[in-house]
Amino acid sequence: MNFDPAIAAHQALHHAEEQGELGNLQSDIFEAEEIFSTNQGQEAKRAFDTLQQLGAQLPQAQHLQEFLIYITWQQVTEGPLARYFQHGLELCDRFLDRFGKEIENTTTHRQILAIRESFQGGLGIEEEHAIPEFDEDAFQGGD
Repeated sequence: MNFDPAIAAHQALHHAEEQGELGNLQSDIFEAEEIFSTNQGQEAKRAFDTLQQLGAQLPQAQHLQEFLIYITWQQVTEGPLARYFQHGLELCDRFLDRFGKEIENTTTHRQILAIRESFQGGLGIEEEHAIPEFDEDAFQGGD
Protein backbone atom coordinates (compact mmCIF):
# COMPACT_ATOMS: atom_id res chain seq x y z
CA MET A 1 0.00 0.00 0.00
CA ASN A 2 1.26 3.43 -0.81
CA PHE A 3 -0.96 5.35 1.60
CA ASP A 4 -1.38 5.61 5.36
CA PRO A 5 -4.59 3.86 6.49
CA ALA A 6 -4.69 5.91 9.71
CA ILE A 7 -4.76 9.18 7.75
CA ALA A 8 -7.24 7.73 5.26
CA ALA A 9 -9.46 6.64 8.16
CA HIS A 10 -9.44 10.13 9.63
CA GLN A 11 -10.30 11.64 6.24
CA ALA A 12 -13.11 9.14 5.60
CA LEU A 13 -14.65 9.78 9.02
CA HIS A 14 -14.46 13.53 8.39
CA HIS A 15 -16.25 13.05 5.05
CA ALA A 16 -18.88 10.88 6.74
CA GLU A 17 -19.54 13.68 9.20
CA GLU A 18 -19.65 16.32 6.43
CA GLN A 19 -22.09 14.22 4.40
CA GLY A 20 -24.37 13.67 7.40
CA GLU A 21 -23.94 9.90 7.16
CA LEU A 22 -23.63 9.32 10.90
CA GLY A 23 -27.08 10.50 11.97
CA ASN A 24 -27.97 10.00 15.60
CA LEU A 25 -24.97 7.64 16.05
CA GLN A 26 -22.46 10.43 15.46
CA SER A 27 -21.59 11.10 19.10
CA ASP A 28 -21.24 7.37 19.83
CA ILE A 29 -19.03 6.90 16.78
CA PHE A 30 -16.77 9.82 17.66
CA GLU A 31 -16.50 8.69 21.28
CA ALA A 32 -15.50 5.15 20.23
CA GLU A 33 -13.10 6.51 17.61
CA GLU A 34 -11.38 8.69 20.21
CA ILE A 35 -10.87 5.65 22.45
CA PHE A 36 -9.68 3.52 19.52
CA SER A 37 -7.17 6.07 18.28
CA THR A 38 -5.70 7.03 21.66
CA ASN A 39 -5.49 3.68 23.43
CA GLN A 40 -4.03 0.23 22.98
CA GLY A 41 -4.87 -3.25 24.17
CA GLN A 42 -8.30 -4.30 25.38
CA GLU A 43 -9.71 -0.78 25.55
CA ALA A 44 -8.85 -0.14 21.90
CA LYS A 45 -10.20 -3.57 20.91
CA ARG A 46 -13.52 -2.83 22.63
CA ALA A 47 -13.71 0.52 20.85
CA PHE A 48 -12.91 -1.20 17.54
CA ASP A 49 -15.73 -3.70 18.14
CA THR A 50 -18.10 -0.86 19.04
CA LEU A 51 -17.22 1.00 15.84
CA GLN A 52 -17.85 -2.13 13.78
CA GLN A 53 -21.23 -2.65 15.48
CA LEU A 54 -22.24 0.97 14.91
CA GLY A 55 -21.08 0.79 11.30
CA ALA A 56 -23.20 -2.30 10.72
CA GLN A 57 -26.24 -0.16 11.53
CA LEU A 58 -25.34 2.26 8.71
CA PRO A 59 -24.50 0.02 5.72
CA GLN A 60 -25.30 2.77 3.18
CA ALA A 61 -22.92 5.27 4.81
CA GLN A 62 -20.17 5.06 2.20
CA HIS A 63 -17.50 7.09 4.00
CA LEU A 64 -18.18 5.36 7.31
CA GLN A 65 -17.80 1.97 5.64
CA GLU A 66 -14.53 3.15 4.12
CA PHE A 67 -13.42 4.29 7.59
CA LEU A 68 -14.20 0.82 9.01
CA ILE A 69 -11.98 -0.81 6.40
CA TYR A 70 -9.05 1.42 7.26
CA ILE A 71 -9.38 0.93 11.02
CA THR A 72 -9.58 -2.81 10.47
CA TRP A 73 -6.12 -2.57 8.90
CA GLN A 74 -4.97 -0.62 11.95
CA GLN A 75 -6.36 -3.43 14.13
CA VAL A 76 -4.48 -5.97 12.02
CA THR A 77 -1.24 -4.14 12.72
CA GLU A 78 -1.95 -4.27 16.46
CA GLY A 79 -2.81 -7.96 16.47
CA PRO A 80 -2.36 -9.80 13.18
CA LEU A 81 -5.07 -12.37 13.73
CA ALA A 82 -6.71 -14.21 10.84
CA ARG A 83 -10.17 -13.05 11.93
CA TYR A 84 -9.17 -9.39 11.42
CA PHE A 85 -7.75 -10.14 7.97
CA GLN A 86 -10.94 -12.04 7.11
CA HIS A 87 -13.17 -9.29 8.48
CA GLY A 88 -11.24 -6.68 6.51
CA LEU A 89 -11.57 -8.70 3.32
CA GLU A 90 -15.32 -9.04 3.88
CA LEU A 91 -15.66 -5.29 4.52
CA CYS A 92 -13.76 -4.54 1.29
CA ASP A 93 -15.89 -6.93 -0.74
CA ARG A 94 -19.15 -5.48 0.62
CA PHE A 95 -17.86 -1.95 0.04
CA LEU A 96 -16.87 -2.69 -3.55
CA ASP A 97 -20.16 -4.49 -4.24
CA ARG A 98 -22.17 -1.59 -2.82
CA PHE A 99 -20.13 1.45 -3.92
CA GLY A 100 -17.63 0.18 -6.50
CA LYS A 101 -19.31 1.63 -9.59
CA GLU A 102 -19.72 5.04 -7.94
CA ILE A 103 -16.06 5.32 -6.95
CA GLU A 104 -14.42 3.67 -9.95
CA ASN A 105 -11.12 5.30 -10.99
CA THR A 106 -10.84 7.35 -7.79
CA THR A 107 -8.20 7.44 -5.08
CA THR A 108 -10.66 5.73 -2.73
CA HIS A 109 -11.16 2.89 -5.21
CA ARG A 110 -7.41 2.37 -5.60
CA GLN A 111 -6.88 2.45 -1.84
CA ILE A 112 -9.68 -0.06 -1.14
CA LEU A 113 -8.28 -2.39 -3.81
CA ALA A 114 -4.78 -2.08 -2.32
CA ILE A 115 -5.91 -2.72 1.22
CA ARG A 116 -8.08 -5.63 0.02
CA GLU A 117 -4.98 -7.16 -1.55
CA SER A 118 -3.14 -6.74 1.76
CA PHE A 119 -5.96 -8.48 3.65
CA GLN A 120 -5.81 -11.31 1.12
CA GLY A 121 -2.04 -11.54 1.50
CA GLY A 122 -2.42 -11.82 5.26
CA LEU A 123 -4.72 -14.80 4.70
CA GLY A 124 -2.36 -16.37 2.17
CA ILE A 125 -4.81 -15.84 -0.69
CA GLU A 126 -3.12 -15.15 -3.97
CA GLU A 127 -4.83 -13.17 -6.70
CA GLU A 128 -5.22 -14.81 -10.05
CA HIS A 129 -2.42 -13.86 -12.37
CA ALA A 130 -2.99 -10.54 -14.07
CA ILE A 131 -1.20 -11.79 -17.18
CA PRO A 132 -3.00 -14.85 -18.64
CA GLU A 133 -0.02 -16.03 -20.66
CA PHE A 134 1.96 -16.41 -17.41
CA ASP A 135 0.17 -19.67 -16.69
CA GLU A 136 0.76 -20.90 -20.23
CA ASP A 137 4.51 -20.24 -19.95
CA ALA A 138 4.92 -21.70 -16.47
CA PHE A 139 6.75 -24.98 -16.10
CA GLN A 140 4.40 -27.90 -15.77
CA GLY A 141 6.64 -29.98 -13.50
CA GLY A 142 9.24 -32.60 -14.18
CA ASP A 143 12.71 -31.84 -15.52
